[in-house]
Amino acid sequence: MAGYFGLGLVLLGLGIGQYWLQVRPVPSPPQITMAADIYPVGEGWILHRRVSEPRATVVVMHGLLENPLYFTRYYEDPELELIMIGATGYQLPVTSADRPEAPWDLPPAGTPGTIAADAQLLNLALEHLPGTRNVRVHGHSRGGAVILQAASERPDLFSQVEVILEAPVLPQGQPYRPSSAISRLLLPSLHLLWQRRPDMLLEQPIWGPLDDPDKRELIRAMPFNPRSSALLLTNVRDLLGWMDSSSTEIYRHVQRGAILVPGRDRVLNSAAMLDSAHQAENLQIVEVPEGSHFVLLDNPESIPPLRNP
Repeated sequence: MAGYFGLGLVLLGLGIGQYWLQVRPVPSPPQITMAADIYPVGEGWILHRRVSEPRATVVVMHGLLENPLYFTRYYEDPELELIMIGATGYQLPVTSADRPEAPWDLPPAGTPGTIAADAQLLNLALEHLPGTRNVRVHGHSRGGAVILQAASERPDLFSQVEVILEAPVLPQGQPYRPSSAISRLLLPSLHLLWQRRPDMLLEQPIWGPLDDPDKRELIRAMPFNPRSSALLLTNVRDLLGWMDSSSTEIYRHVQRGAILVPGRDRVLNSAAMLDSAHQAENLQIVEVPEGSHFVLLDNPESIPPLRNP
């Protein structure tokens, strides 16, 4: 009897420890100051960098563990209006004195950390904020799935929009390596260790070239972007479920743009990505044979140029 009681205490302790790992608050990432309007929206946020006479509008949606600063160097042109979506459940890496009243009534309702919730956020921004008709929506990795989900829910908003799906999560796509239940069980512990040693995974081949100091800083910030390990687990489970359950019919809701498929992706399976991309009749496929998962950072010349208004 004493043995069973002891085993019960051990299991209880393990359960409490696992729960603590999942719900503990994650330290805030470093913040930069930016001249932009910030709109908190439910568990996510929208950042709007206005310009007086923009030649185009770019809306960006970051990937898993990332933040919108992934895009800022590429879209630094002062003539571009930049609208950045911060995923639900993620921390804000930007500070600004500008917090205007939002031009919409209610925040979207959805489970934080899901592609569906972030798609609602993207559509909210796309409906209310662009100041031009020349609009590009650019999503990286998980952000690609968010764009496709958003377009399926509001195809009217995407009828004239150019989409850039960079190394994207796609319907019927696959991770580079299968995700097991054990790996997901260990994820909160790895997440905590990564925060304590932000350089511990820096030399892994998943990142591709690391000569760029800005890229290294973006990677170091990754473990601090989600607000909790529970949120990260939701991200992973939802992402895998979305790839399995989504049909390639979803492509019919986007009318023009490109899918960038890197040949050396070590996050997603390049072959599965390419197979899925071939079902997108309205989109150009841009193969980047030597590209890593981070095409924008490593091979920016592969991104199609913005069209002139």
